[in-house]
Amino acid sequence: MPLQNRVTPFGEIVAISQRGLFTGNRGILHDPQTKTLLARRWSSKAWLICSRDYQGVRRTVMGGRSWTELFFLDEAVALAAGHRPCFTCRWEAAQRFRASWAEARREALPAAGAMDAVLHAERLENRVKRLHPLPCPLADLPDGAVVASGGEAFTLLSGRAHRWTTDGYAPAERLDGADWLLTPPSTVLTLGAGYRPVLHPSIRQ
Repeated sequence: MPLQNRVTPFGEIVAISQRGLFTGNRGILHDPQTKTLLARRWSSKAWLICSRDYQGVRRTVMGGRSWTELFFLDEAVALAAGHRPCFTCRWEAAQRFRASWAEARREALPAAGAMDAVLHAERLENRVKRLHPLPCPLADLPDGAVVASGGEAFTLLSGRAHRWTTDGYAPAERLDGADWLLTPPSTVLTLGAGYRPVLHPSIRQ
């Protein structure tokens, strides 16, 4: 059985076989003896998107009292769940994210903790995933933004919507509207200012 460490665009941590392109963490969330999640779903405001390959280090998943390894289909899903690039293992991506964040807000380059504080307020409401109203017509949202429609999550790219599934993305379709914005608003602004997330190859099929 797969471990419960795959993250959906709704921010839920589930047990599915999908592993995806990125790992990441929200702190220590598991019991290493049973390799099962504890009741909490985060222990830090720093929700990170990490590289699966960093300096040749190999980790035993949920094997120790270190951060809990979470997995995302791609970066758009991780961003929708409320994570941001890690300044240790994804330095260049994190710098681009911070620069686009600052450009979108017309402010100085923020510290990582300042971004985490904003994202934490935007990612949660009463300790569950916060759903945001769409700030603009669907066609005006940037590539990589994720919306919810009919209980499903869709990643937007080049005017088309790609439904997230446990097997990857479904074929592109036209989506005339959506119920909610899943990607935190500050991250949407960052995408609009030029940050380009890494997308799973199935999104182009």
